[in-house]
Amino acid sequence: MIRKVKRKVTIRDVADLVDVHHSTVSRALSPTKRDQISPAVVKKVERAAKKLGYYPNIVASSLKQNRSFAVGVLVPDLMNPVFPPIIRGIQDTAEAAGFTVITANTDDEEVKERDALRMMQGRSIDGLIIATARRNDPIVEECIENDIPFVLINRTVDRGDVNAVVIDEDFGVRSVLDHLISLKHTHIAHIAGPQHTSTGFHRAKALSDYLRIHNLPSDLVETTEKFTIEEGRRAFRKLLARNNRFTAIVAGNDLLALGCMDAMREIGLLVPENISISGYDDILFLERMSPALTTVLVPKYEMGSQATKTLLDIIRGESNGPAVLRMQPRLVIRNSTAVAYR
Repeated sequence: MIRKVKRKVTIRDVADLVDVHHSTVSRALSPTKRDQISPAVVKKVERAAKKLGYYPNIVASSLKQNRSFAVGVLVPDLMNPVFPPIIRGIQDTAEAAGFTVITANTDDEEVKERDALRMMQGRSIDGLIIATARRNDPIVEECIENDIPFVLINRTVDRGDVNAVVIDEDFGVRSVLDHLISLKHTHIAHIAGPQHTSTGFHRAKALSDYLRIHNLPSDLVETTEKFTIEEGRRAFRKLLARNNRFTAIVAGNDLLALGCMDAMREIGLLVPENISISGYDDILFLERMSPALTTVLVPKYEMGSQATKTLLDIIRGESNGPAVLRMQPRLVIRNSTAVAYR
């Protein structure tokens, strides 16, 4: 028995069912062109395409427009809860514009970052969102040299001629310090993030500068190699071994703060009765902890969305040149901070 091969549904079949020209179907099914068609017609075309089982040929469209309709994302640590909401913002915005997102976790290692970039270049990505940047970053330099469109997110570099979506670190750090100073804390320590990253460096600098403005000690600092719980635990022990006068800790991110709280628990110190602690980022479930962590809320999803919009503008040739967008964070006061006990 000879099995009959089912004919592939074409764009003209959809056009015939809706009774429009095939070019109208093409525009209606294109995220970048559907605004040229009335919403009513777009809905009819989508229903007809679904009924017939028609899907646009992305490969053919890519060849025709000399684009892959794919963007890459380099992430330093997918286990860090700050990044999933950023990636969600990237993905939602990219997919709404007809782009696929390829994400690579690099473990914050330069070799893995370079390998991920090679892989993405092999897939002919149209652009790149970089969350892994160091203050002096070879990947950024390579993208500039090879004319690869890119946007930095969360972290930035020391050179100024780049597109980046970051946080207003001065505002975030000062809001925490204003809160702690209002609670009569005069010996405030800092568990700083890695100084080769802009987030670690600028948060530490903002804290030091602001403490000096208030004529408070600014040398109660321990730096870390990574933004992890274990590094927070290690740094707290080291800080406590050389100075036990501090009554509050500003941690460079929430994971470092959680590490400090673990270390305190191990030696019988209480939060906030003995030491107040604040974090930075406002990752999920902090409000469910006991005590719930005071922190700085970073608009993670919005950052991802904005970085994607900026990248798509660059890809389409609609960018006005390199610009750094600093998004405003917000202090979230919970019960890990209290009036200084001494």
